[in-house]
Amino acid sequence: MKAHSMPAAASNSRVTTQIIQEPYAIVHPDKARMFQRHHPWVFAGAIESVRGRVTDGDLITLCTSDREFLARGFWNRHSQIRVRALTWEPQTVIDDQWWIDRIDRAIGARASILADGQTDACRLIASENDGLPGLTVDRYGDWLVLQAGAVGIETRKELIVKALIERLHPRGIFERSDDSEMRHKEGLPIAVGVLYGEPPPALIPITENGLHFLVDIVHGHKTGFYLDQRETRALYRRWLTAESDHGKRPLTVLNCFSYTGGFAAYGLSGGATRVINIDSSEEALDIARQTMALNGFKVEEDDFREEDVFRALRRFRDLGQQFDAIVLDPPKFAQTQAQVDGACRGYKDINWLAFRLLRPGGLLLTCSCSGAIDTDLFQKVVFGALVDAKREAQILARLGPGPDHPIALTFPEGAYLKGLLCRVW
Repeated sequence: MKAHSMPAAASNSRVTTQIIQEPYAIVHPDKARMFQRHHPWVFAGAIESVRGRVTDGDLITLCTSDREFLARGFWNRHSQIRVRALTWEPQTVIDDQWWIDRIDRAIGARASILADGQTDACRLIASENDGLPGLTVDRYGDWLVLQAGAVGIETRKELIVKALIERLHPRGIFERSDDSEMRHKEGLPIAVGVLYGEPPPALIPITENGLHFLVDIVHGHKTGFYLDQRETRALYRRWLTAESDHGKRPLTVLNCFSYTGGFAAYGLSGGATRVINIDSSEEALDIARQTMALNGFKVEEDDFREEDVFRALRRFRDLGQQFDAIVLDPPKFAQTQAQVDGACRGYKDINWLAFRLLRPGGLLLTCSCSGAIDTDLFQKVVFGALVDAKREAQILARLGPGPDHPIALTFPEGAYLKGLLCRVW
C-alpha cells in the first residue's frame, strides 16, 4: 500500500500510544531532537530500551519515552547503527510498494544524465542520500552493479532485484557487496556474484560525456569506475581546453593515482599534449592503455608508470621536472576518525610536492574522498602545503560529486568527496 499523508487537522498533534505498536525502541531524551531533524542513523547509545521481539532486518518504530513517534526503520542488533530510518511519518506503511516507489524515485531523478546519449553510466541509487539506506546501484551500459551495505537491504534483495529488472531490463545484475569491514559490522558475509542475467565480460565498455572507457565491475575499485568524478573530469577538460587553446600551446599533465585513466582521457581530449599516469596497479594501467587506444589517443609506454605516487613525486622533484597541470585523486586515506591525523599528513605531503612541481600558472586538481575529513579541514591541509612550498595559488573551483551522487541535507555524512581546482603561481 502506498504512503498516505496525515489529515491536516492531525498533522501537528502528538502521536498517542495507540499508534506506537510493538516492536518499538525508546530513544534517550537527549537524543530525540536529532531524529526529529530526520537524521537516518540511530546509534546503539541513543536507544534506551526495546519493547517487543525484533529480528535483524525487521521494521521497528522509534519513539520518545512518552511514546511520541519519531521514525520507523530497520533494526540490526549487530551494528552500532542499530536502526536505519526510512520514514518520519507515522502513517507511512513500509511495504513492497514503498520500496518500489522509492526505487522509482531514485532512478527517475537520473533520467536527465542519460538522456542525451553521451553518457550511459551513472549511480542510480545512492543509499541514505536517496532514502534507501545501505543500497547502492550503479549502471554501466547494459549492466547493473548492486551493493548491499545493511542487513535491511540484504533481507529485501530479491524484491529490489526484481524491481530493477522490471524497470531497466539489464543484461545482467552483478553484486559487489565486498566491503569486508562494512559487512562485518552488519553481521553479514561478503557477497559477490551474478544476481541476474549474464555474467559480465572482463571489461564493460561505457560512454561518459562522449568519451569511451572500459570497466572491470568484478575486480575494479568501488563498483569498477569512479562515477562520482564525472562532473570534475568534465570541468578539468574545459579548463585544459582553454589553457591549450586547442593544442596551440603544448601541455604536459601528471595524473597521479591514475587508476584506469579517467582523467587521462579527459586531459588528452582537452588538448593536453602528454599525460603521464602514475598508479601502483599494473592491471589498472593496462586498462588505461586500452582506454586511450579506444579513444584514438597514441599510447606511449613511458606515459604509464607502475610506481608509488609519493616516491614518484619526489623523484620528479629531484630531477627538476615541472608540469602544466597535476591531478591528485588518491584513494581514501582515512577510513576512521582515528586515522585523520595520519591522512592529513599524507594529503599535505602530496600537495606540497605537487605545488613544487607545477610551472607558474599551472593547474592543480586535488581531491579527497575521506569522509572523516571535511571540506574545511581539507582546504586547511592544502593551504598548509602551499605555505610550506612557498607558492601562491587561487581557488578556481570547489569540487564535489555529480548530481547522480546527491547529498541529503539531513545526512551530512554523505558529503565524502571534496576537491579544489587551483591556479598556482
